[in-house]
Amino acid sequence: MEIHLLRNATMRLRYAQHTLLADPDFAPRHARDSFTGRSRNPMVDLPLPKEAIVEGIEAVLVTHLHADHFDAEAQQLLPKDIPIFCQPVDAERIQSYGFHNVIPVDQVVEWQGMRITLVAGQHGFGADLASMGQVSGFVLSAPHEPTLYWVGDSVWYADVATTIEQFQPSVIVTHSSGAIWEAGTPIVMDAQQTITLCQTATASTVVAVHLDSLDHGQVSRADLRIAANAAGISETQLLIPNDGAVLVFEGESTPS
Repeated sequence: MEIHLLRNATMRLRYAQHTLLADPDFAPRHARDSFTGRSRNPMVDLPLPKEAIVEGIEAVLVTHLHADHFDAEAQQLLPKDIPIFCQPVDAERIQSYGFHNVIPVDQVVEWQGMRITLVAGQHGFGADLASMGQVSGFVLSAPHEPTLYWVGDSVWYADVATTIEQFQPSVIVTHSSGAIWEAGTPIVMDAQQTITLCQTATASTVVAVHLDSLDHGQVSRADLRIAANAAGISETQLLIPNDGAVLVFEGESTPS
């Protein structure tokens, strides 16, 4: 398995000999408004031209439809017949963008030798939940591949712990910027929540993404590493890749 982090949650995944694109956001740097007044968004450019990112892509995974996870540029560039796996609540809207191979994942879908399981997420706490809407994560599994749990835009809460217990993933991808919204509390994992996940999933390699990309993020890569070190989380258990980094995992989730 390969995880090629592009920016924020956008990743190219090589899994079971197939290439998937996760949460495509192709907007140029500063193309969208600021959330907090600190900077226009995204705060950084993509590390590759968007045409290179989509080259060879066989399917797309979309956790939810916020602009930083499936933006207008991606909607225009992606082939309209490409398989798009999504949560059922988003299927009709994605079809309205002109895509005609939209596959809502109602629990589990088998595709090209892999199993794609939709799992629950919680995009914040309290008052923010209504404005954030429904979100999901995905678990990928296949013979001779490490099981991958992509948490998506979720805070740490009971269902994340349940998913870890149920699937025993070798690799977990977290969104760890501690981004805030109107209530001023995290709408994705912050440093402490990411550390709690690491302490819970001690047999898993955790890959923290969704960092240093949007101006409502409260946790930087450097912040997360300092907090993890202080909590005794090793650099081999918690990986914090830069944009453009490629992580390769064998069956036992050992990065090379």
